[in-house]
Amino acid sequence: MANSSNNSNYKAVPEAADALNKFKYEVANEVGVSLKDGYNGNISARDAGRIGGNMVKKLIQQAESQLR
Repeated sequence: MANSSNNSNYKAVPEAADALNKFKYEVANEVGVSLKDGYNGNISARDAGRIGGNMVKKLIQQAESQLR
């Protein structure tokens, strides 16, 4: 079984994997990055960072709104 200390792909809530993947594609579309199904290792680090950064920003906004 994987744990967070040695696997950067560890999911704290494995059941959320599909929802997070869908969210990734939605955010990529919003920022103008074209992702395809499967491997996307050909995108630039800048584009990958834009996707990940915007995902984190939106998740934080959602958590903050739930705390209100």
